[in-house]
Amino acid sequence: MAQTKKKTSGHPAGKKHHSAPNALVKPTPAMWIAGARIRTLPLAVAPVALGTGAAALLVGGVGSLDWGLVLLSLAVALFLQIGVNYSNDYSDGVRGTDEFRVGPPRLTGSGVANPKRVLAVALVFFGLGALAGIAIVILTGYYWLLIPGALAIAAAYFYTGGKRPYGYYGFGEVFVFLFFGVVATVGTTYIVAGTFDTIAVYASIAAGAIACAVLMVNNIRDIAQDRVAKKRTLAVLIGNRAARIVFVVFLAIAYAVLFYFSLLFPLAPLVFFTLLLTLPAAIITLTATTSKELILALKLTSFAGLLFGLGLGAAIAF
Repeated sequence: MAQTKKKTSGHPAGKKHHSAPNALVKPTPAMWIAGARIRTLPLAVAPVALGTGAAALLVGGVGSLDWGLVLLSLAVALFLQIGVNYSNDYSDGVRGTDEFRVGPPRLTGSGVANPKRVLAVALVFFGLGALAGIAIVILTGYYWLLIPGALAIAAAYFYTGGKRPYGYYGFGEVFVFLFFGVVATVGTTYIVAGTFDTIAVYASIAAGAIACAVLMVNNIRDIAQDRVAKKRTLAVLIGNRAARIVFVVFLAIAYAVLFYFSLLFPLAPLVFFTLLLTLPAAIITLTATTSKELILALKLTSFAGLLFGLGLGAAIAF
């Protein structure tokens, strides 16, 4: 009698982990730090710096800023960024997606770490972000902020988690632009100043565009592997050549915003020095033939994003 094939749940936890746990090797502190994907953390710092600069403009200068709220806003952004990185490690690992990747090995996908432990670490960082957010709500009295905070955590998890992760359907850049661009930048300004203006909104566009560029170059590196794993990122959907062009377009959007700010703030033109990093990153991305080259472009873009955010934030504030 023919046996009926058991249907596997679409949830990551419902699929068997493809990499057998390595009983001889246990994750070291360095491996856990690598799992946090340090090179992505500038994506959390830059929008907070820009939002803080816009807030300083509204409250009458840097001396009038509530630095406690600034630090709490930074904590929320950093904890959520680290949380989403561990969550991605877990979800991609248990789905078997990381079997095909060509970058550094992941905790779950390599079988070094117990998937449940990786998920637990992700939840810890989401929890820390939530606690920092609750502290902001208590201090400011803006209880409605609990709603976007909860949405941010949910969006971070369902990026690659759940039955139908939207990161597998080409919406990763939308998430990054909204939460590591608009929400983080404008949110910081509102939390610190109690209001926001068009300066914060335009700054959020620049932050979001650079964050999208970082995600795009990362996904360009993995196009072939993601196709095999049926992970349909935007880079996979539009193809290799178009993805490389879109990467440059994202950077161009950020510098178009910078040009506008250069007409308003005397120190803003100094931020164009970050082109010393982004121009090589663009050239490498357009011409790269190896994953090593694309990883270099990712690092350059990420560091440039940090300097862009800090520099423009200071230019607006001072």
